[in-house]
Amino acid sequence: MSRLVAIVGRPNVGKSRLFNRLARKRISIVHDQPGITRDVISAEIAEGAYTLLDTGGLGYKGVDTPAALTKASEQQVDFAIAAASLILFVVDGLSGLSGLDEKIATMLRKSRKPVRLVVNKADFGDEKVALEEAYRLGLGEPLRVSAEHGRGEEELRAAILGALGPVPAEPADAAPKTAEDPLCICFIGRPNVGKSSLSNRLLKSDRLIVSEVPGTTRDAIELPFDFVGRDGETYPFKLIDTAGIKAATKLASPVEYFSRLRSLDAIKNTDVVFLVLDALEGVTQQDKAIAGEAIKEGKPIVIVVNKWDLVQKAFKERGGFAPYKSERDYREKYEKALFDRLFFTPGSPLIFVSAMSGYEVDRMLNAAVKLNRTLDKKLPTAKLNQMLGFLAERNPPPAIGGKRFRTYYATQTGNRPFRIKIFCNREEKLTEQYRRYLEAGLVEEFDLKGCPIYFDLVGKVKDDMRGSRGGGNASAEFRENQPKWKVEERSGGSELAED
Repeated sequence: MSRLVAIVGRPNVGKSRLFNRLARKRISIVHDQPGITRDVISAEIAEGAYTLLDTGGLGYKGVDTPAALTKASEQQVDFAIAAASLILFVVDGLSGLSGLDEKIATMLRKSRKPVRLVVNKADFGDEKVALEEAYRLGLGEPLRVSAEHGRGEEELRAAILGALGPVPAEPADAAPKTAEDPLCICFIGRPNVGKSSLSNRLLKSDRLIVSEVPGTTRDAIELPFDFVGRDGETYPFKLIDTAGIKAATKLASPVEYFSRLRSLDAIKNTDVVFLVLDALEGVTQQDKAIAGEAIKEGKPIVIVVNKWDLVQKAFKERGGFAPYKSERDYREKYEKALFDRLFFTPGSPLIFVSAMSGYEVDRMLNAAVKLNRTLDKKLPTAKLNQMLGFLAERNPPPAIGGKRFRTYYATQTGNRPFRIKIFCNREEKLTEQYRRYLEAGLVEEFDLKGCPIYFDLVGKVKDDMRGSRGGGNASAEFRENQPKWKVEERSGGSELAED
């Protein structure tokens, strides 16, 4: 039997807050505005070995939500109820029962699924909690909880485990579980570029609500699935579908603010990021800002241009778009314009796909598998130094204040992302443009396409450079004087090194 526990109820009774309480972390967005949750959100509860599902409110009739979205959200609830082995029906203990609560209770009784009635918002004395009304629903002894303050939490956890029973033992002949951790990927991008549609295509089901209404997805939703790569191997994945990331200055409500935070947090917790762009709109300033967030977190990026079926259809049925001569011409010019704007993503795989038709979708996952392997590469120290010397000789760094940036020694100090410590004359002499030049050269040489590189620069203290004005060999003088190093502050912390 599946071990799924679904939380259901009408809007604004505290389902998402209860979900976060039982999951012991903030996953679902909690807000006083009803109708916030739309998709089914899940969390693994380790101590009970079951999966908890948060669902949208049943019967929501908000004027700010199109009827089609309301219907799609309720279909997601139906899915959760059908899949669940236990249902937690949540009602509001302070406002009392409504006619909608009674309709939901009738529906749950007809489902013949095990149901536990949970009276939430029992924050005060029992005399303020509508328990007598709760008995009328015919769902047995109600459990009193306060999702906000934790009252009744342990009793609820015990009731869930009692209803589910012990975790079934694995059959003796069951196939051994793989020790390989799932590869975590996430789709990021502006609202309405097709992130949820791509997720559904990968999951091979309508697991996520898809709508032309921008902002349909609000929470970051984690979903596991398996993928058979082009090498025939099966790879476990964990997919995170995120809300569209709006510019901070364009957030119209607290809900949009929290949705943005959830999406940015998803980037931090992922292995490979898929930046989704619109095939007809090109790269916008917001796309550029979103890509920058992934680079800031040191995440490898696969650039996905979605809705390519619309481009193919235009060239097949209407002769395409002026002034482009063909689909190939459109693609080539799109690619050039894209990397002109996203110049800080050297070598990132670029894949033109269609969530609608499935065109080239598998290539995204194959690219993610390859990137994930690349992240563990070790760069030979001798070859690394040789390459930096070659790059400096081919294109010398610009002179800043009469002096040029010079590297003395480099070594790889980390992966995920790649970190390279460079001992140099003056770290402030390395311009941003030249840093990008060095990064692009190393990406090309070591085949690190799509993987960001961070340079930790360690320069000499100026007081130890007094003898360098004599015009002698700087490298030899550097070794003879054995100067102290100063440390450049980085977001990942400081390091102290001496020669």
